[in-house]
Amino acid sequence: MLSARDVMTREVVTIDSEASVQDLAKLLEGRRISGVPVLDARGVLVGVVTQSDLVQRSRDLELPPALNILDLHLFLETPSHFQKRLEKLLGNKVKDVMTVNPVTVAPDTPVKEIARLMSEKGVHTLPVVEAGVLVGIVGKLDLIRGLAGSAGE
Repeated sequence: MLSARDVMTREVVTIDSEASVQDLAKLLEGRRISGVPVLDARGVLVGVVTQSDLVQRSRDLELPPALNILDLHLFLETPSHFQKRLEKLLGNKVKDVMTVNPVTVAPDTPVKEIARLMSEKGVHTLPVVEAGVLVGIVGKLDLIRGLAGSAGE
């Protein structure tokens, strides 16, 4: 049975959490990749940032929905959630726009489980972590290549 170890990309392109959003955009475009793991100054995985995170920044700010009853305004979004959306929209550093606490897999995770996680969690890129260290990354194209290769065997 195929596992993450069999399909992962071992030479992982990463970005520092303190890098600028402009540097991130250049990296994604220059390498023609859809996302990268984010490392802190110690080299520890702290998040993942993707093209989707950058696209969300390009949207107009949507004010929280509210109910207006006479002179009473009841907002239907918590202030903390609105603040996070605002920070992501206005952030200048990777740490401001990345997804924290990313879904990760181990090298021995079966490909079927990886596909399930991608589908259920709505993610396209999964870091592969072993003993707390980033050892690879699995994207949807990696899964397809792995499945195509195993079908020919």
